[in-house]
Amino acid sequence: MKLLPFHYAARNIGRSPLRLLLTAGGGAIVVFLVVSAVASVRALDRGVRASGTAGNVMLLGAGSEESVERSEITASTPGILAASIPNIRTIGGAQFVSPELHVPLPLRRSGDVAPAGSARDLVLVRGIEPAAFLVHPQARLSIGRLPEQGRDEAIIGRSVAARLAITDADVAAEAQAESGAGGEAPTLLIDDIRYTITGIIDAPGVSIDGEVWVPISDLLVRTKRQTISVTVVSLASGDASDLEVFAARRPDLELAAIDEPSYYAQLAQFFRPVQVMIGFSALIVALGAMLGGLNALDAAFASRSREIAMLQVLGFSRTAVITSLVQESLITIAAGALPALFLAALVLDGAGVRFSMGIFSLSVDATCVASGLAAALLLGLLGSLPPAIRCMRASIPSALKSDLV
Repeated sequence: MKLLPFHYAARNIGRSPLRLLLTAGGGAIVVFLVVSAVASVRALDRGVRASGTAGNVMLLGAGSEESVERSEITASTPGILAASIPNIRTIGGAQFVSPELHVPLPLRRSGDVAPAGSARDLVLVRGIEPAAFLVHPQARLSIGRLPEQGRDEAIIGRSVAARLAITDADVAAEAQAESGAGGEAPTLLIDDIRYTITGIIDAPGVSIDGEVWVPISDLLVRTKRQTISVTVVSLASGDASDLEVFAARRPDLELAAIDEPSYYAQLAQFFRPVQVMIGFSALIVALGAMLGGLNALDAAFASRSREIAMLQVLGFSRTAVITSLVQESLITIAAGALPALFLAALVLDGAGVRFSMGIFSLSVDATCVASGLAAALLLGLLGSLPPAIRCMRASIPSALKSDLV
C-alpha cells in the first residue's frame, strides 16, 4: 500500500492556525491534567506506604487501630513496655521505644494576617522524644537542633518549611540568636501559640515531611491531655508476637499491637476513594476534550472533502488517506503535549500536595510521562479516526463536486 508522504501531513497542520491553536491547546490541557492526576495518586499511595518502617510495631488504644489520631493510651505504657519486652532494639544503651502524641492543629507563620483554625490550616503536630529518630529512620534532622522542653520550640518537615517560606538560613539565624551573635529566630503559631523553629526535618516522600514535631511533654500541656496516642517500638527480631502477647496479658492498658507497615497499608486503602475521584475527574476532562476534538476535526475534514477525493483519484487508497489524516491529528496533539509535559515537570515535580495526614511531594517520573504520552496518543487517535472514516464514506464523484460553485 502506497502511503502519503509524512511531510504532507506535517505541512497541513499550518493551514488553519486557529484550529491548530485550539486542538493543540486542548491536548496540552489534557496531558497536563493526566500527569497531575497520576503524580498525585502515586504520591499519595507511595507516601502513605513508605511511612511505615519494617520491624516497627505500633501499640494503639484498643478499638482505634484504624486511626492513630483517635487513639489514647496511658503515658506510663512506654516505660512498662520497655521493662517487659526483652527483644527491643537498642543502640548505645538507648531503646527503640518512642512515645508519641498525634494531634491535628492549626498552623501559620507569625505575622500572617489570615486567621488560623480553618481546615486548610491544619497540620499534624507530633509530640515526640529523641527516640523518635531511632524508630523513624526516614526522618533526618538536616539543620538545626532538637527542640527543648518547656521553651516552646519545634522542628518542622521540609514541606512545611517550604509552605511557610522558611529556609535553612532562617534556621541558622536561630542558632546565632541563641548564642547572642545576632540574627532573628523564625517562629510560627501552632493553635495561636508562638513556637521557635530550631530545625528542619528531611523526610522526602513520607508523611513526616509535612509534620511539625514538638516535645511530647509540651504538647500534653498545650492540649490538656494525660494520655498519648501511640508507642512505636522497633524489635530486634522483627517478630511482633511478643508485643501481641503483652497487649493480651495487660487488659488494664487496653492496647492493640499492629505492624507499622500494615497500618499504613490499611491507611492507603482508606485513601483509595480519593485516588479514584482524582482519576475520574481527569477522565471526564479528557472525554470532554476528545468530544471537542471530534467536532473540530469533523468540520476540518469535511471542508477538505474535495481534496480527499482527489487524493483517491491520484491512486491513494482510503486507508492511506485515513493514515495521513491521523498523522496530521497526532502531530497537532503532539504540538501541545510536549510543551505540556515540560511544563508539568517544571511546575509539578517537587511540589507539595496537602492531605489530611500531611504533605506529599509530587514526582513527575517515567510513569507520569508515559501516562501523559498515552493520553495524547489516545486523544489523537480517537479524535481523528471517526471524522476521517466518515469523510471516506462519501462517493468520489459527489466529493469532487462538493466544493464546486
